[in-house]
Amino acid sequence: MAKASPSVEIEVDNRVVRISNPDRVYFPSQENGRAGATKLDVAQYYLAVGPGIVNALWERPCMLHRFPKGLAGPKVHQKRLPQGAPDWIETVRLYFPRWGRTADELCVTELGAVIWAVQMSTVEFHPWNSRREDTEKPDEWRIDLDPGPDCPFSTVQTVAGVVRELLDELGAVGYPKTSGGSGMHVYVRIPAEHGFQDVRRAAHAFAREVERRAPKLVTTAWWRKDRDPAQLFVDYNQNTRDHTIACAYSIRGVADGRVSTPITWEETKDVDPRDFTMRTVPARFAEIGDLHADIDDHPFSIQPLLEWADRDERDGAETPPEPDDTE
Repeated sequence: MAKASPSVEIEVDNRVVRISNPDRVYFPSQENGRAGATKLDVAQYYLAVGPGIVNALWERPCMLHRFPKGLAGPKVHQKRLPQGAPDWIETVRLYFPRWGRTADELCVTELGAVIWAVQMSTVEFHPWNSRREDTEKPDEWRIDLDPGPDCPFSTVQTVAGVVRELLDELGAVGYPKTSGGSGMHVYVRIPAEHGFQDVRRAAHAFAREVERRAPKLVTTAWWRKDRDPAQLFVDYNQNTRDHTIACAYSIRGVADGRVSTPITWEETKDVDPRDFTMRTVPARFAEIGDLHADIDDHPFSIQPLLEWADRDERDGAETPPEPDDTE
């Protein structure tokens, strides 16, 4: 029987985090013969982008995507904080009305908490778009450009240009990033003044306007069966309560260790998401820093979008019901 590799200790600011089984392979070997990435490699990646991942997670309830046996094993979606957390790990308590239950989720306020989550086999970090001061009032509007199965990435790039144009007209500052998959995300900071229902309604009104400007490329159809697979869905539902997506600098649980990476608007025109992996992003981060670092400095009121929603509803548009929150 193979002997487990000895643990290593990592110093993170004023914390010491023990990484057990550091040599466990999480990501498979690459085609060029490069050895697969290990648990320790995942920890070292997050250390390298520390200010960026902490900024993306700061004081947000966070669901963890854990791979206890690496990508070859089962994936665990973990809302509740895993057992065995040291007393300095912070949490936020959430209530789930559908089930009448609560859950204490990880709430990152320091890099040590990220590395401890890696020790607990976390690869992906999926935060809420609200913060613990008031978890029912989002401060982040998320624009998710989600291509259908037959939709080329060039369409994502084109639609990103439409999104930028529209945000500029509104006076909103958008922060794009690759999704780490086939799509792209744009985040906009908003004042924490509205509930999830209003934020989703505003996001839906924005999505409809994008659809009007690029009707051959974009759909806002509620049901997947009603969508053209060659079109891009502007997924306003990512602003629903308890719906989360991988944050900036999160590794994704795919074979090449791809990362959801902040990019400039100019880069959206010719970016290739495959270029951003846990092996390449640290050097990029060391060179240019966190492209989302000043997002808090540019809040945008969603009131104009709510007025669009009122207009559309007067004209007969319907807002689909919200998906149930889950636990």
